Amino acid sequence: MSSNVIIVCLVVGAVNYLFRYLPLRLGAARKTASSTRPAWINRVLDSIGIASICALLVVSSTPDILRDAHRLLPTLAGFVVLALMFWRSKSIIFSTLAGAVCYGLVFKIMLLSG
Repeated sequence: MSSNVIIVCLVVGAVNYLFRYLPLRLGAARKTASSTRPAWINRVLDSIGIASICALLVVSSTPDILRDAHRLLPTLAGFVVLALMFWRSKSIIFSTLAGAVCYGLVFKIMLLSG
């Protein structure tokens, strides 16, 4: 993989992160509606992050798995790490990064061994 691809991925990832993070951080100074919402609504809204990441994982990996069954193991490993990290840390950022790293490592190990 060339360094240009890695640089573009890092820049796009950083901009995407800031695009999602800054509105939340800048809006935190204002009084939010979360103080007036019932607790169950807050729990539902908090779980949207992990649900959307899992949905993206399924949607993006299904065509690859259908074409090449060897991609099932890295996808399952990434999903398990994603779910366990989110369960332990409640941080969607670190969970997603850990799941992606696990997927990449398992995929690379499978390429080297086979």
